[in-house]
Amino acid sequence: MRGKPFLTLTTAIGLTMLSGTAMAQEVTLTLHHFLSPKSSTHVNMLAPWAERIEEASDGRIKIEIYPSMSLGGAPPQLVRQAVDGVSDIVWTVNGYTPGLFPRTEVFELPTVFNGDIEATNLAMREMFEEDLAEEYRGLHVLWLHVHAGNALQTADTPVRSPDDTKGMKLRVPNPTANAVVEALGATPVTMPVPELPQALTTGVVDGALIPYEIMPSLQLEDVTNYHIEGPDNERFGGTVFQLSMNEARWNELPDDLKAILTENTGEAWLRELAEVWARADEEAIAAAVEAGNERIILSREEMDAFNAVLAPTVDAWIDSHPDIDGAALVETAREAIARNTSAKP
Repeated sequence: MRGKPFLTLTTAIGLTMLSGTAMAQEVTLTLHHFLSPKSSTHVNMLAPWAERIEEASDGRIKIEIYPSMSLGGAPPQLVRQAVDGVSDIVWTVNGYTPGLFPRTEVFELPTVFNGDIEATNLAMREMFEEDLAEEYRGLHVLWLHVHAGNALQTADTPVRSPDDTKGMKLRVPNPTANAVVEALGATPVTMPVPELPQALTTGVVDGALIPYEIMPSLQLEDVTNYHIEGPDNERFGGTVFQLSMNEARWNELPDDLKAILTENTGEAWLRELAEVWARADEEAIAAAVEAGNERIILSREEMDAFNAVLAPTVDAWIDSHPDIDGAALVETAREAIARNTSAKP
């Protein structure tokens, strides 16, 4: 008889401990992306952010990351996977699903994107609700961001003027880059970036518009020789990325967990993110130069010659979207970037 209360108490303590353990990890979210687990994106952005969320939530949110499309499918399917709930969260390139995010494309345009990662990230955040949100139906966007911008990476041809690119085949990441390459007299070739090393090796393309930071994970320094950019980090347009969550899954979360995710994806995070991407870009190009490749930084005069050729791509983008007020978006985006540039602490 005396043993019963002891056993009952022990059981109760055990159940309490089990209950506490269960409460300590209320939500597990999957995060799917297309890059290698060795990529800078995975190592320096996604993994640390997931750890930060788990710590901030005292273990109540766990984010399981699946790199290299390990949950199946191809990179262009990631947005659909998030909308359909195949994965709770995805990180992807907007341009991998052409036509879905036309308003956000404004931040990829040459002469709109000016190479300032932080200012562009903050401008997208500032404009999101009023100007961009409607094209993300079925998604809860945790953040939008850009990289340091598209430099021109070539296998065999040093480039110092628009004439040097004529006749080349260049890999592009998104529709706005298509227009850039066509304006330069080259042929755009669309493909997800993991396919690029093989395409360069086999001569399918002569080069690519990509940021430097992606080079180490794909060993692109081994299949390119020249890396071209403008002065003061000016590039040939940019690429917008999104980290987005299935909207229904978001709505299921308790308010306190939503608050943790929101707090850790806001302005401070976007500023930190800009530093992460800028640092990764510089480290990657330094490694390529150390390996014997040539970094070509164009003079102001040389870059102005490129911009003169590329400026009409903005007007062409406006004309190609008659269903939206593209001219107003360009003006608003430029103003927002300038405002956030001048507002830097």
